[in-house]
Amino acid sequence: MDTAATGQSNYALGHSEHELARLSRQGQVFLPFTRQLFEQAGIGTGMRVLDVGSGAGDTSFLVADLVGPGGHVVGVDRADVAVEWANARARSRQIGNVNFLLGDPADMEFSQQFDAIVGRFVLMYCPDPVDAIRKLARHLRPIGLMVFQEFDMDYIRSQPAAPTFERAAELMKRTLRATGTRIEMGAELYPVFLGAGLPGPSLRIDILIGGGLEFQGYELLAGAIQSLLPTMEQLGIARAAEVGLPKLAERMRDEVVAGKGIAFSPALIGAWSRRSD
Repeated sequence: MDTAATGQSNYALGHSEHELARLSRQGQVFLPFTRQLFEQAGIGTGMRVLDVGSGAGDTSFLVADLVGPGGHVVGVDRADVAVEWANARARSRQIGNVNFLLGDPADMEFSQQFDAIVGRFVLMYCPDPVDAIRKLARHLRPIGLMVFQEFDMDYIRSQPAAPTFERAAELMKRTLRATGTRIEMGAELYPVFLGAGLPGPSLRIDILIGGGLEFQGYELLAGAIQSLLPTMEQLGIARAAEVGLPKLAERMRDEVVAGKGIAFSPALIGAWSRRSD
């Protein structure tokens, strides 16, 4: 999940180096889904784009590629360590059409309006997503694009049920829910856009699904559990010994493979709409 912004609630995954690296791995796995969403929504060459809750920078780098040298991307995050990490990655990759700022874009002022505002796994951490979108919309030029992609965690499961995968998925959902995260935010995007005064958005849904030894979902779930473990222990949800982190991904993989089964990621639901005034 990209680091939250716009009046974030308790971001249970933290901002450790492990978490920032995990965000990058997750971003690469889900990149095709996000790219397809942005292209379908109309993100293209020459646009000026604001990335809300830019985290480790992967969404901004994707948009920077889509807008090309003639466009520009501003990534904004509330965590200074994430901003430093993302700017360092941009320098190391010699990406000149993106920069990262510290702050809450809902409260910030910018020298120019944007052709588009995007966010990935951000609104799920907002106490009031409608208010966040309403405040962000003032940074859009007339008929500018608002594009968000959020998780709906109701979809994560294994079939046939693999006990370790099911247990890990439940621990993740329980911990996030206990910290105020909206784990079904994807399904709420349509009314959120309407509530913020935008036209009803177009929608799409994507799910990572697979089985066998190479499926990346095992490592994604295990990585999220590792980032969440301090919060799990603090809330009394689970102890490290119960979780068995060192071989968690391996155990999930072995059970799914032994059952000749498959596993599903959370659904990624994308929504996009244009400012009407």
